Amino acid sequence: MQLLRTILIILLVYYIVKLFVRYIVPLLAKYFIRKVHKNYQKQYKKPERKEGEINIDYTPDKKKSLNDIGEYVDYEDLNE
Repeated sequence: MQLLRTILIILLVYYIVKLFVRYIVPLLAKYFIRKVHKNYQKQYKKPERKEGEINIDYTPDKKKSLNDIGEYVDYEDLNE
């Protein structure tokens, strides 16, 4: 009797998990995909500009001068 009860519980749990995976997991996946998609769109959405508004996004880098490279060290060749 105990063996039959255990087998029945295992089968019941198996079918509950199967139904959960088939119907609930896809709904949860759609929810999270929509949420991530909204966050992605919000993050990369360009701000709307009014007509005549000027906005400069690029600023050129400062060029490195030769004085900042290092110190010149004089050396001497040795003949052995």
